Amino acid sequence: MEDSERLVTSTISEQENEVENVLRPKSMDGYVGQDKVKDNLAVYMKAAKMRGDALDHVLLYGPAGLGKTTLAHIIASEMGTQIKITSGPAIERSGDLAAILTNLNENDILFIDEIHRLNHNVEEILYPAMEDFTLDFILGKGPSAKNVQLPLPKFTLVGATTRAGMLSSPLRDRFGVICRLECYTTAELREIIERSAKKLGTEIEGSAAEEVAKRSRGTPRIANRLLRRVRDFAIVMGHDKIELSDAKRALEMLEIDEYGLDAIDVKLLKSMAEKFNGGPCGLDTLSATINEDANTIEDVYEPYLLQLGFIARTPRGRVLCQKGYEHIGLKMPASKKAQLSMFGVLEKDDSDEN
Repeated sequence: MEDSERLVTSTISEQENEVENVLRPKSMDGYVGQDKVKDNLAVYMKAAKMRGDALDHVLLYGPAGLGKTTLAHIIASEMGTQIKITSGPAIERSGDLAAILTNLNENDILFIDEIHRLNHNVEEILYPAMEDFTLDFILGKGPSAKNVQLPLPKFTLVGATTRAGMLSSPLRDRFGVICRLECYTTAELREIIERSAKKLGTEIEGSAAEEVAKRSRGTPRIANRLLRRVRDFAIVMGHDKIELSDAKRALEMLEIDEYGLDAIDVKLLKSMAEKFNGGPCGLDTLSATINEDANTIEDVYEPYLLQLGFIARTPRGRVLCQKGYEHIGLKMPASKKAQLSMFGVLEKDDSDEN
């Protein structure tokens, strides 16, 4: 199954992004969750406006779908400036970045998504731009080459990444504000779903919103996607309001269980249990077994399964934990418990059983 076909993936297509723009909150007051990040940013933005200066460069990191792009738009709105949007993979040459930087106005926001994917040559251009607001480039070649510095307007770089560990130290150190976005609680997702339902011109029962929230993997993007699918089922059933029965039936037909896992997640867990005796198994081996790209497994499937405690990473490979066995209706062998205990990944309560 392609990642774009999964309902519970946090990646987003260009077409879906248009719908997301309608549902995005436009101010901090309308942005649900991430209270610590919001409070800190509010102070920094107010101080920058009182100084009449540009906001310090901001790095937003955390899993995909948590609202990094939305926050960048809100920062621009709150600061009363324009926002220019690009991504790390889209900036292929240093000249591409130079063209973007020279077209910025004073105090503008430059948002670079997937900033960890900038190539090294482009990153070198970014250092003086962030620190001194100058564009350094060389004219000519050989002995006649000249180093030219072009002044840039003061701007704020807002970088977003799902892999903060892949950022180089020189780049990371140039961000004055670093914010980690956490997964959302069920209560926060329920509030987001109820607000989104109003924007979509539909009503939803509180219990139905709660059910969708529980299966949204802590991610607003997935919650909004599931809401739209549940709404379709309610319309077909002739209901003006999305009821709990609509939500449960829709999610059941979509094969999304109470934890938000879909058929691919379950296939991965079963493969580990039945074909590798619970592991350890290597990423490439697991990839070949379930016919999924290794990078997709590592970036899309694994993080949530690790968060749930269904699987664990060890020096020898991936292993299936007791909770993972229980979720697919199997009992963990006693020998496997001893092995996991050696790796230091078995919960204390589990190791005390029997």
